[in-house]
Amino acid sequence: MNDPVAEDCIAVLVLDDHQMVIEGVKTLLKSQPKIRVVAEANRGADALQQLLRHPEVQVVLTDLSMPQMSGLEFIRAAREVNANLRIVALSMFYDQASVTDVLSAGGCGYMLKSLSPEELIQAIEQVAAGHTYFSPEVGSMLLQNMELASLRPTPATDAPVPLTLREREVLELISREYSNHHIAEKLFISERTVETHRKNILTKTNSKSIIGLIRYALRHKLIQ
Repeated sequence: MNDPVAEDCIAVLVLDDHQMVIEGVKTLLKSQPKIRVVAEANRGADALQQLLRHPEVQVVLTDLSMPQMSGLEFIRAAREVNANLRIVALSMFYDQASVTDVLSAGGCGYMLKSLSPEELIQAIEQVAAGHTYFSPEVGSMLLQNMELASLRPTPATDAPVPLTLREREVLELISREYSNHHIAEKLFISERTVETHRKNILTKTNSKSIIGLIRYALRHKLIQ
């Protein structure tokens, strides 16, 4: 039986159909006293079972290309098991659609498997603190695409939809990478209420992802 995880230690689950990747991640994190891999799995279904056995898991690192259950399918299912999980995709490749799909499914980061030990540690610490994390190459691609989109002319009828004061507050905190938990604490409301506001904002703005929402908000000057 595994020793209990200290309160100040970040509990991690690693999911990848290649055991060598899992062993590599464990090796990189072995010397980190504040991060501990408490569970691992080679299939999505097994990882879901591990989440039930290890409710202390805070951060999940998951591959995207896996048989039987894809990484995206796992992210959606894992969020049903624990809505507070911080899930980061690990992949050899990246593109706008893949990153957007991960964020839409409930992920909070996207990293390349060529990452350095320092980057892996920084990513886990950052997402555990309620922020998002992208490998530098991924972040640059997203920023470039957002800048290009902001330069495209928009129809004159593309007026911003009216948002309530509370929705504007939630939108501002989303743009600052606050998690639902931290938004709830900041605004003194429940996480369920935050999630409801988040869904309403996405619906009102016709945004398919958080990246799309932020792009919309910047275009209409709803955030600075």
